[in-house]
Amino acid sequence: MDVRLVPFGAEHLDAFAPMAEDPDALRFTRFPNPPEPGFPARWLARYDEGRRTGAKEAFAILGPNGDDTFYGVALAVAIDTEAREAELGYLTAPAARGRGVATAALRALTAWAFAERGLLRVTLLIDDDNKGSERVAQKAGYAREGLMRGMFLKPGRRGDMLLYAKLASDPA
Repeated sequence: MDVRLVPFGAEHLDAFAPMAEDPDALRFTRFPNPPEPGFPARWLARYDEGRRTGAKEAFAILGPNGDDTFYGVALAVAIDTEAREAELGYLTAPAARGRGVATAALRALTAWAFAERGLLRVTLLIDDDNKGSERVAQKAGYAREGLMRGMFLKPGRRGDMLLYAKLASDPA
């Protein structure tokens, strides 16, 4: 499936808000569980600040060719400009899962990181139980580098996380 990434803004909050309460998002992301009141707006404010400083970026995943269907978010969770690397992430709406949206978005996000930001290494942290996300990483050309045991995920929860990475020098 083809998708477009556009800078995430306030106009996307209404479509994003239900995703912040989705059981899989709460299980596999660092979103607070349960979500705090006003979480989507505070989340956007953190990414707006990160966009200003160059430390983060958030994109809305939209349909191709002017189709403004909101499919999810593609994120540069943490950008280290000095090291020229970043942690990336993605989250699709439940209705978009299993349709190739996440893979297409991750490919586009990775291309942006290398071409637009000049990064040399990008990583993904994937919950060891999230087999769908692991398949997305593999389809997008990421290599599994290992298992990080007992990582702090959020208050009251530690879990095993898989580390996937892609280098700018890797084959397309």
